[in-house]
Amino acid sequence: MNAREKERYLREYSLLKAQGKPFFPYAVAKDSVMAFLVLVAIIVMSLVLGAELGPKADPTTTTYTPRPEWYFFFLFELLRIIKPAELTQAATIGIPTLCLILLILLPFYDRGPERRPERRPIATTAGVVTIVAMAYLTYLGASAGSPTEIDMKAPADLRGQELAQFDRGKLVAAQSGCLACHRIGHNGNDGPGAELSEIGARLPKEALARTLENPTAPMPSYSAMRRDSPEQFDALVAFLAELR
Repeated sequence: MNAREKERYLREYSLLKAQGKPFFPYAVAKDSVMAFLVLVAIIVMSLVLGAELGPKADPTTTTYTPRPEWYFFFLFELLRIIKPAELTQAATIGIPTLCLILLILLPFYDRGPERRPERRPIATTAGVVTIVAMAYLTYLGASAGSPTEIDMKAPADLRGQELAQFDRGKLVAAQSGCLACHRIGHNGNDGPGAELSEIGARLPKEALARTLENPTAPMPSYSAMRRDSPEQFDALVAFLAELR
């Protein structure tokens, strides 16, 4: 911007500013009235409609599927995409914090007077890409499966009944809380239990079954499952035996 354009811009800005209304008390009063109306509407709806209360939380359940609020779906999906555990903090804290800092500092590093989107290709492109990326990640996060699922493919040599038993055992392992203490592939936690991604190469089926029935604390025993649901127990053992 040369001196003539800057002078014209300042002259037009001073004219528009003289025609406008002051922030205080005009804008403050208007925003205060609107905030008061919104607060009254919320209070009335809470008194008339009430709050939806669900059942009490059960800390012992292993079938609960944790899901964030819809406005955190993009972070939820970002965490699912970034698989290495050492990058978890970068996905949940680093990237959002960096974006927030850049947004706060925007008035300091974007000092140009131009505000038309077509004349600001870099800023417009960055804004559009950010919005599209957040919208896409939000969609993926909303349509994603349960975070307690095990996204591991069956070995290529499994067919028929063995393949069905592998898939059923994978579901039993996911729903039994194994991922709370063990890592299977990219899913689960790194402790306190050992990683099970290749447990089948170290222990035969008989040893796996004995370990499930008589585990080392704090792992719970699966003897009740073997007694009450032997099909699920056998499927779980078969699944673990195929992890190589």
